Amino acid sequence: MSTLFAKKLPTGSFVMLVLFLAVLLSAVAVAYSAHWNRQLLNTLYAEMSVRDKAQAEWGRLLLEQSTWTAHSRIETLASEQLKMRIPEPEEIKMVSP
Repeated sequence: MSTLFAKKLPTGSFVMLVLFLAVLLSAVAVAYSAHWNRQLLNTLYAEMSVRDKAQAEWGRLLLEQSTWTAHSRIETLASEQLKMRIPEPEEIKMVSP
């Protein structure tokens, strides 16, 4: 039995084993890299979808804000609900500082 283990491998076999392991490790690294790239791309698309929804909501909110702050609407609310009116010139009093 000891003679079986005492045999040496040819020098070329060791080099081939190292090269085989290097190629195998490289193949696993390429597969992992491709998988990781796909995961990152899916995450990117999900985040871009969230961004697009947020931009659409922002546009709707800007439109709503411009509607609520329109001068004609504010003037109508002031005159109808608060019974405000533009004062007559004789009702205006100037106050000095």
